Amino acid sequence: MKDDVPNLKDFDQRLRDEAAQEPTLEVPAEEPTKHTQIIAIYGKGGIGKSFTLANLSYMMAEQGKRVLLIGCDPKSDTTSLLFGGKACPTIIETSTAKKLAGEEVKIGDVCFKRGGVFAMELGGPEVGRGCGGRGIIHGFELLEKLGFHDWDFDYVLLDFLGDVVCGGFGLPIARDMAQKVIVVGSNDLQSLYVANNVCSAVQYFRKLGGNVGVAGMVVNKDDGAGQAQAFAEAVDIPVLAAIPADDDLRRKSASYEIVGSAETQWGSLFAGLAENVAGAPPTHPTPLSQDGLLALFDGKDTGADFVLEPATDEDMRGKYSAPKESLEVIYDDA
Repeated sequence: MKDDVPNLKDFDQRLRDEAAQEPTLEVPAEEPTKHTQIIAIYGKGGIGKSFTLANLSYMMAEQGKRVLLIGCDPKSDTTSLLFGGKACPTIIETSTAKKLAGEEVKIGDVCFKRGGVFAMELGGPEVGRGCGGRGIIHGFELLEKLGFHDWDFDYVLLDFLGDVVCGGFGLPIARDMAQKVIVVGSNDLQSLYVANNVCSAVQYFRKLGGNVGVAGMVVNKDDGAGQAQAFAEAVDIPVLAAIPADDDLRRKSASYEIVGSAETQWGSLFAGLAENVAGAPPTHPTPLSQDGLLALFDGKDTGADFVLEPATDEDMRGKYSAPKESLEVIYDDA
């Protein structure tokens, strides 16, 4: 029986060996040819993905495109701005309730629309009651049962939390569910750390045979400091739009107002973003090392100039520290 047990060390080493190999598949240099562009948007929690996507999807629909927006964040806030602050039933909670009632989930139970945008939330479990990543997987399994692959859309936008690195949240990258990835970041270290992590994940799965590339970056809450633009240049991805840190945008976002429309002063900004998102090809990023990421910022702000001082055994023992007699044998000189 012992021989039947998989050698986990060997398996882990095979994965590492595969990941170390250069990819044999080239990143497509042209716009995806599939009718439906499936685009996964990643970013740090609170960076403004939901704000960006609600307005982007609204602008795309205003331009005559058929758009499906799917929230894949357990907070279930992707569609809140689109629906004026109204929370729509999530796929996970609806599926659970219907199952208990012995009923099947229907499109109208989980998908809602506004201004030509169709939108739904996958949702997630309550704290301590399940795995958010598994919830994402379950949600997509249900979407397939509802006919996801037969739906007719120009764009499917997936809003993913970039801070979480478990399997469910990496689904679009790991399983080639999307043609391209867009990262949302700002001029702060933590959001760029997440963006860099996403670029690393894309590269890792490409080395294992994946085809997803990074189409670019949206800089949100841009205060002109320039670190996000410097990051995009360093990893070799384009900046698709820079959304300024503006009080009018902040107030409208807080009051659930849509600004991604030709009728607002911000219409041209989101029209340009929509055009760039549609046409940007998936590219092959070059993730930064931790030191490379820190180098984008002033060392005084990040602690990059700090010199690490190694701890000693005496430090760890504290008041219990006492010299020990050496067991080393010392021979007299012959």
